[in-house]
Amino acid sequence: MSDNNAPDTAQLMEQILYEVKRVVVGQDRFLERVMVAMLAQGHLLVEGVPGLAKTLTVKTLASVVQGRFKRIQFTPDLVPADLVGTRIYNQKTGDFSTALGPVFANLLLADEINRAPAKVQSALLEVMQERQVTIAGESHRVPSPFLVMATQNPIETEGTYPLPEAQVDRFMMKVLVDYPTDEEEYVIVERVTGPAVQVQAVATTDQLAALQALCRQVFVDPALVQYAVRLVSATRTPEKHGLKDTARFITYGASPRATIGLVEGARALAMLRGRNYALPEDMSDLVPDVLRHRIVLSYEGLSEGLDSDALIARIMDAVTPPAKPLEHDKKAA
Repeated sequence: MSDNNAPDTAQLMEQILYEVKRVVVGQDRFLERVMVAMLAQGHLLVEGVPGLAKTLTVKTLASVVQGRFKRIQFTPDLVPADLVGTRIYNQKTGDFSTALGPVFANLLLADEINRAPAKVQSALLEVMQERQVTIAGESHRVPSPFLVMATQNPIETEGTYPLPEAQVDRFMMKVLVDYPTDEEEYVIVERVTGPAVQVQAVATTDQLAALQALCRQVFVDPALVQYAVRLVSATRTPEKHGLKDTARFITYGASPRATIGLVEGARALAMLRGRNYALPEDMSDLVPDVLRHRIVLSYEGLSEGLDSDALIARIMDAVTPPAKPLEHDKKAA
């Protein structure tokens, strides 16, 4: 990532964020995580009560980058063909044609993913991993860039199908979205009840793909990669990292996908913050989001009222981040 195109990159991302913020009030942390997932080519699992602008954020972002946006409302009677598409018989010609499903989009919102049965969730998660679908033995690639944002409603558990751990692992991050502040809510009401805001398209999907390629060039110090490895290792064998008391609360730790997610996420966050090298705080800011859904608590942990966030906080206290690079190291990076 050379210095001469860094200002253009920063300016383009600033314009994208500015346009989205003209519509979406607050939710800065959530919006930042959406941008990180987009640059790092990861997928997001979002948990929050209804009405917190989750759909609006993704829809607005799709308009700003001129991408195709599709929304699927997950329900118990959904079948995989409703997502990926199916073969249709044409009586006039006597031929079969392929009707592609709503997963063929740049930004896909899977609303209330835990409302659909496991086979539908599996169909979506296969697309997320392989970035292609197979219909009647024929493979079809989904458009690039491709980002899935799945939402979960934490309120109702009746009529829901929990996501299996192996499938949840496909999501780069799990983000918790909270209520707005009183000031933000006042602005939300003013904006929604006032004249409609028209967002401008400031980028293209090609430019977004170029940003993703630039993101892969952000420098990550080997010591920072080592920090990610140690953090993830501490979720599997806490006793090796001086967390003997924590081991009994964890049944399964995070997979290597978590380590990759931390490194890729740190790159994207550094790029969003206008740097072409990652710092320890870029990674530590993302640790709860990347590990939250990957730690499986034991019965003992659940009975003591612990959650994965509490255990992640303990792990982060025990595993020390590397020192910040010195000034001359930054230049070398």
